[in-house]
Amino acid sequence: MAPSRSKPYDIILLGATGYTGRFCAGHITSSLPTDLKWAVAGRSHERLSALVEELKSINPDRAQPAIETTTLSLDSVKALAHKTCLVLNTVGPYYRYSSPVVQACAETGTHYLDVTGETPWVYEMIQKHHDTAKANGAIIIPEIGLESSPSDLLTWLLVTLIRDRFSVGTKEVVASVHEIKSQPSGGTLATATSILGHYSLSEFAKSSAPWALSPIPGPKSPHVVPFVTRLLGVRKVQHLGTLTTSMGAGPNVATVQRTWGLLGGSKGYGSNFQYHEYMRVKNSLAGAIIHGAIGFFFMAIIIPPVRWLIQMAAHNFYAPGQGASREETAKESFELRAIAEADQDIPKPRKAMAKFRHDGGIYHLTGIFLAEAAMVILRDDALAKKLGGGLLTPAMLGQSFIDRLRNAGVTIECRLMPEE
Repeated sequence: MAPSRSKPYDIILLGATGYTGRFCAGHITSSLPTDLKWAVAGRSHERLSALVEELKSINPDRAQPAIETTTLSLDSVKALAHKTCLVLNTVGPYYRYSSPVVQACAETGTHYLDVTGETPWVYEMIQKHHDTAKANGAIIIPEIGLESSPSDLLTWLLVTLIRDRFSVGTKEVVASVHEIKSQPSGGTLATATSILGHYSLSEFAKSSAPWALSPIPGPKSPHVVPFVTRLLGVRKVQHLGTLTTSMGAGPNVATVQRTWGLLGGSKGYGSNFQYHEYMRVKNSLAGAIIHGAIGFFFMAIIIPPVRWLIQMAAHNFYAPGQGASREETAKESFELRAIAEADQDIPKPRKAMAKFRHDGGIYHLTGIFLAEAAMVILRDDALAKKLGGGLLTPAMLGQSFIDRLRNAGVTIECRLMPEE
């Protein structure tokens, strides 16, 4: 489906001069169709003009983006939303700055994508704006970046493969961060160290409860996590290795659970479906130590003076809007692996395995996610359109999104495993 030609732009990239925004702008310039009408937006016309000049060196023959200056007030971003079919938003922390942007897009029927990992904020946006967005046909997908596209897309692929081959649901998907070589940006550090000062512990608990983001109640007979895993954080899974607690798993689990609900629960993924995510470690001792360290960190950061000290240390590492150089990020990599078990009442249920890998900058990958997801919404026939809009998940962009990511250099694989 082609975008509407009644609006000046197909895409407006909000926060284009920030660390992630620059990577996204670069990918749009180098890789998206030249007939795309787009603009960069932010508060400083001077900084936006400098960015546009930089983009000329990437693709001198391409018409450069227009410039739109805006504040983040509701009236200002609503005027911006009226000008475009889709907003790409990289302005974080999202809980602090971006609630008016989501509201404006929901109320104007403008599609919206962001790369937050702030589960309490996503929960809040769902409660406030899902119905309005759906009524106005706005496709709004938060967490389209590293949180939570790889996890959500691999799960969707695995569940789809099992359903197609065996006509059954999936009992469990276990995912593991097999490899990650990256430095967090200043914006990521600022969000991680400040969000506890905005949401109460009860709000965190409510939004982080199992199936809290799902539009329907979760499975009634959940898979029981092994006792050793609950105690020490360590789990051994064939073909994935020794696993432990992953600090980034929370948003991904919540997103996958919302996808389960959006697809009808038992009708899609299955009535007994569970998703668990970990990170690979060398051995059980290392896993237990990491699990304990993560638990200690979260207990410590609750205390305001400790949180303040951590914020100061993080700010000295990278300030918001800053991050590693392009030369440094070229050495980065990320790989997620996942195994799914079919919900079959047989001694050895069939399994499938999937892999997501990107060699190169993680924030460059984030820019790829944003830009390519935008193209799916603007020009492909995605499931998200059939659902009519609302606050959705990366998996609602389906195979078209996966194909576009592969064409952009991302490795995504999925296969049945041999019978045991």
